[in-house]
Amino acid sequence: MSDCVFCSIATGKIPSDMVYQDEQLVAFRDLNPQAPVHVLIIPRAHLASLAEAGPEHGPVLGHVLLAAGEIARQEGVGDGYRVVNNCGESAGQTVFHVHFHLLGGRDMGWPPG
Repeated sequence: MSDCVFCSIATGKIPSDMVYQDEQLVAFRDLNPQAPVHVLIIPRAHLASLAEAGPEHGPVLGHVLLAAGEIARQEGVGDGYRVVNNCGESAGQTVFHVHFHLLGGRDMGWPPG
């Protein structure tokens, strides 16, 4: 999608502080971090939100979670981190390209919201 900021990051049109990439995903540091480690993990292919995901998206969404563990270890927070997805405007989603926040490096409270 040409007007999607995350699609532009995934293709390299917009620079980012990339920490991980492969054929399906890119991961980069959040510009407004909410924890010492705050990385956004996104599929390269545009999908607006989890609410629009179907069975065909299962492999890439599963890959996101496996990559999150690898990125957490790489970032030194493998012993405790949180992976968050905001689905829809009322849940706090502001960029409508499915993405996951990897947060770590501090104690996390519960409930989160």
